[in-house]
Amino acid sequence: MNTLRGKNAILTGGSRGIGPYIGRALASEGVNLAVVALSRNPLEKTVRELATQRVKAVAIVADISDSNDRTALLQQAEAALGPIDILVNNAAIQETSRFDRQSPKTVIQTMETNLTGPILLIQEVLPAMLKRRSGHIVNIGSVAGKKGLPYNATYAASKAGIIEWTNAMQFELEGSGVGASVVCPGFIAGAGKFARDNMRAPRLAGASSPDQVARAVIRAIRYNLQEVLVSPGPIRFLLILNTLSPALGNRLLRRMGVVDLFRPFAEPERGNS
Repeated sequence: MNTLRGKNAILTGGSRGIGPYIGRALASEGVNLAVVALSRNPLEKTVRELATQRVKAVAIVADISDSNDRTALLQQAEAALGPIDILVNNAAIQETSRFDRQSPKTVIQTMETNLTGPILLIQEVLPAMLKRRSGHIVNIGSVAGKKGLPYNATYAASKAGIIEWTNAMQFELEGSGVGASVVCPGFIAGAGKFARDNMRAPRLAGASSPDQVARAVIRAIRYNLQEVLVSPGPIRFLLILNTLSPALGNRLLRRMGVVDLFRPFAEPERGNS
């Protein structure tokens, strides 16, 4: 999709974390936006900011894990903007916890928000894209979906699922005019979970800025990139090593300080001892 100006996009999870950064990047390319989130006040603040970039921007309050909400948000987006050319699945839940202490409700909500909901939203949007032989889907994955992070097992499982779903769809969409990409950030400084919990990535792991993730989304759409990893060099080496030997990957993850980073949040009594 070489020309983005004038295209219409749905962006889920658009009111917080990296969502507003992705929205600004799309708006700067001239993309009209239907921004989706659960809470109206932060959502409308984001939409007002995007509208200053001379694009159409509308706020849609919806829960992508709810089937009725998915259908309604697409109808509202099309009524406000016209046919949808781009879908960016960014909405996600991440709870840092020992899995045996995680409630079944949280496990289900995480999988429905991070994996099932996005896939079913794509199923709502995709037929019209295929009919027009034009469109692009971007799923926001995570390095955690390529190498499971300790105390984030459910989140890692959901992101691994969306990564491999996207990879599989590349085959099915060949020659259709519709593209699918997955953008996989590592640790992000200044937005999202790290900002909310006042966390800092281990020095050896490194961190990327939210603007770098947003620019990766634009590249993925423009050049129909199958997978974009947004992370400094050490994480790339970890993933290569993990492919050769998951056991060595685990050892490197520990040496990088990732286990110690998350343990105090998942096991506070142990982390403070």
